[in-house]
Amino acid sequence: MKSIYFTQFKGPLSVFDNPIPDPTDHGVVIKVEATGLCRSDWHAWMGHDLDIVLPHVPGHEFAGIISAIGNAVTNFKVGDRVTVPFVCGCGKCTYCLRGDAQVCPTQTQPGFTGFGSFAEYVAIDNADFNLITIPQEVSFATAAALGCRFATAYRGLIKRAQLEAGESVVIYGCGGVGLSAIMIAKAQGATVYAVDISDAALEVAASLGAQTINSKAVGAVQFLQKLGGVDVAVDALGSQATANASVLSLARGGRHLQLGLLLTPDGLTAMPMARVIAWELDLLGSHGMAARDYPEMLALVASGVLNPSLLVKREVGLAEGAIALAELDNQAFGGITIIKP
Repeated sequence: MKSIYFTQFKGPLSVFDNPIPDPTDHGVVIKVEATGLCRSDWHAWMGHDLDIVLPHVPGHEFAGIISAIGNAVTNFKVGDRVTVPFVCGCGKCTYCLRGDAQVCPTQTQPGFTGFGSFAEYVAIDNADFNLITIPQEVSFATAAALGCRFATAYRGLIKRAQLEAGESVVIYGCGGVGLSAIMIAKAQGATVYAVDISDAALEVAASLGAQTINSKAVGAVQFLQKLGGVDVAVDALGSQATANASVLSLARGGRHLQLGLLLTPDGLTAMPMARVIAWELDLLGSHGMAARDYPEMLALVASGVLNPSLLVKREVGLAEGAIALAELDNQAFGGITIIKP
């Protein structure tokens, strides 16, 4: 099978022929119909994730058709249209049994703990626990756009921050995660502010109904505090600057939601804890969403209340996808790129 492949971190990305995987007893092999290009894939290629063993095939948000199943799989069959969360649980631990597979201690992640979806086929274990059936009304490209960014933003805003209609929210960073958060927050009935330095990204944010702030020209924190601060602030990029700005944009009693990965040499990030204490702020995280929680989100997508297809701005093949992956940290592209192997 053809796949995007690298043998060293930050090294050449090439389209390479690898063997089609076989399913485990409890697993399946999925023919990938669409897979999203995410900043986390760039982090994988850069060597920022300690789980990755070289050589490697990245890719972690995808949708496709089951092509082979293990003999212990009972809930799915060859030909089913499926997707998976980017965090797959073991299905047996305390966290999985209570519905929190996204924090499973022995979790697997396609594209990180094993070969991923930038390929014609991908193998997934514990299929009965981790697979999600895609409604016929939802395209493969739309389902692929849900797997990491959209699901993480959805659970973060709806389940963790418990965003309510009439509240205000600011989103720092208008990449795939940020744009997903904007769409979800608007559908929830919130007033949404979007902050970025890319005019292209802010144009997309505005098209989704956000009031935009180019932080190269306007101090976002000062602007928002003049309005009294926001109820919920989201760092959808993941940096020291955006995380702190998010916290400092909150009104008293507000909720900060960290969606962007914060990568530092020691794994620690300085936060304005004096403000957190004095203003009684909440600091929240979201690490994807368990398979059991997908039906609620998929129903909103199928009904048109949420329309992640609006975030898909281009579709490319594997060769062009390899180029786009290497350039991901430098481009100011507004929207999601879908790779079709």
